[in-house]
Amino acid sequence: MQTTKVTPVLKRTLGSFKLWGIAVGLVISGEYFGWSYGWAQAGTLGFLITALVIAAMYCAFIFSFTELTTSIPHAGGPFAYAYRAFGPTGGFVAGFATLVEFVFAPPAIAMAIGAYLNVQFPAIEPKWVAVGAYIVFMVLNILGVSIAATFELLVTLLAIFELLVFMGVVAPGFEMSNFVHGGWAGSDTFSPAAFSGIFAAIPFAIWFFLAIEGASMAAEEAKDPQRTIPKAFIGGILTLTVLALGVMLFAGGVGDWTKLSNINDPLPQAMKLIVGSNSGWLHMLVWLGLFGLIASFHGIIMGYSRQIFALARAGYLPKRLSSVNARFQTPHLGIIAGGVVGIAAIFSDSLIVIGGQPLTANIVTMSVFGAIVMYIISMAALFKLRRSEPNLIRPFRAPLYPFAPALALVLAVVCLIAMIYYNTLLFMIFAAMMLLAYAWFRLTHQARADAAEDLQLRGLQPVPAKSGK
Repeated sequence: MQTTKVTPVLKRTLGSFKLWGIAVGLVISGEYFGWSYGWAQAGTLGFLITALVIAAMYCAFIFSFTELTTSIPHAGGPFAYAYRAFGPTGGFVAGFATLVEFVFAPPAIAMAIGAYLNVQFPAIEPKWVAVGAYIVFMVLNILGVSIAATFELLVTLLAIFELLVFMGVVAPGFEMSNFVHGGWAGSDTFSPAAFSGIFAAIPFAIWFFLAIEGASMAAEEAKDPQRTIPKAFIGGILTLTVLALGVMLFAGGVGDWTKLSNINDPLPQAMKLIVGSNSGWLHMLVWLGLFGLIASFHGIIMGYSRQIFALARAGYLPKRLSSVNARFQTPHLGIIAGGVVGIAAIFSDSLIVIGGQPLTANIVTMSVFGAIVMYIISMAALFKLRRSEPNLIRPFRAPLYPFAPALALVLAVVCLIAMIYYNTLLFMIFAAMMLLAYAWFRLTHQARADAAEDLQLRGLQPVPAKSGK
């Protein structure tokens, strides 16, 4: 008797507000740390140019990406769109790039959480705090997507509140003369030499927005994804753009911005210039700042687990990783697998040095490489599907098509070229990893042939499900 292959499925419980919380929470740690290194490369004005261009790229990208997410609401996100457009090899490229982005970013954030608490409690070893963070938030994700998303929404709202408090407290001390002084890579006047810094600062501007697209991986757990996802994505990118520009402008205008350009805590240090070291406002900022890191860390765990689940379900990763917990209906083995990789990276931090920097300092850039490759193939998939599947039901259509997705595609290619130029060794490592993964892909073709039929991947289901009923 022939047995029917059963496709593992996830439970639909998420509405627009929780999806917005996931989209913003995935990214919001980027408003707290990392971006100020862009000042060291380009100066405040040069980095402002970089940030505005990257913000335009992300806005164009998200408005276009939303068409794909609502047309193909699949846990694989970019993997599913590229598979549908370009077949198994296209799915491999997008899936690999997304895994690199989402599996490599959490160790860096976990180490930041550890370093953050180490400042308050010097006796605590940052690495063990980072490991503890992994364990706590993996467990929370396993307990159920509704619980995890509710927690994500709560910490995201607290993180946004703190950023608004920061801007309000430092606003009286803001002076534009501080912000523009030496703003072109140390010079008061623009010159062609500033272009080098503007391009070198691209990864730090991307850090403002990195991983927002991860909300697409909750598409199989969204109620009425054709309606809720556009609201979450559009509201999310607008929220993040306003916060990023506000934080950068206010932090740069309160004093000597060069003192903030090579540190991991620019916001507390900027506030200290206004209120002093013993202010209650400063202590509140330091403690609540932890929520921004937690929101992104927790949200990215949700993202990588769904990507691992979708790739395993389709035969790209070991089938066992597509298991769904019978009680909580969450991809528990995918959650654990990504955590094992992250914890291994944490303990390898001082053992692996690339370009004179420890591992966690490099995996942020590696994560950005994965993101940019994924953006490029996603926009290419949008153009391809418009031609190859004109009758695909598109509840949300990319505005200003084809100009918006073309803008996102061109800017993403420019970002990739600039990043390769300034991070050649890391790109070679990224390319080598992709080649090894491709060898695995070629050797495991039978696993994909044996995988349960996924109608959305095969292009056999033009009308996506509208509800969880």
